[in-house]
Amino acid sequence: MSRYRLPGAATIPVLPTDGRVKVLAHLFEPCDALNTLALEYLATGPFDNYDEVITLIKQLLIDLKDTDSPSNTAWLLKILAAHPRLGEKRIDSEHSRLEQASLTAESEEEGIKLKALNKQYEETFPGLRYVVFVNGRSRAVIMEDMERRIARGDIEVEKTEAINAMCDIARDRVDKLLPS
Repeated sequence: MSRYRLPGAATIPVLPTDGRVKVLAHLFEPCDALNTLALEYLATGPFDNYDEVITLIKQLLIDLKDTDSPSNTAWLLKILAAHPRLGEKRIDSEHSRLEQASLTAESEEEGIKLKALNKQYEETFPGLRYVVFVNGRSRAVIMEDMERRIARGDIEVEKTEAINAMCDIARDRVDKLLPS
């Protein structure tokens, strides 16, 4: 795992901009759209803990989701698409690579099916990428969840699910990235 350690939550408002960018990149994924949305708010604080930081980001994302503005929707989709596709061969984020380790294909057919589900998901929900808190769940369980969500066909619910998953992932990362 990365040697990066999160600074104390109380120090976030006084970090230089690149320090706040690193916090966001490690909690979520590197994403210019998220930086643009959140950096100003992270500078205001105060934060007693990382749950407050993640709750702030979640509220900003929900606010984007709940507007009728096409530009806000596009902005939200950019942020949600920062997460890598499940089962991708090349994942730049070290955190995502480790989190997805349980999704290693047991067979070539499984790998092909996951790729097809990713494609079907993205065709069903244009602009979205399937985001889920893997947390050691098997590829079969994840694929069942993808199929269920595709069948449901509700893009607004999917946006909410993706926001919730991003925040669950961030909370899990906090536990791994705080100094011991």
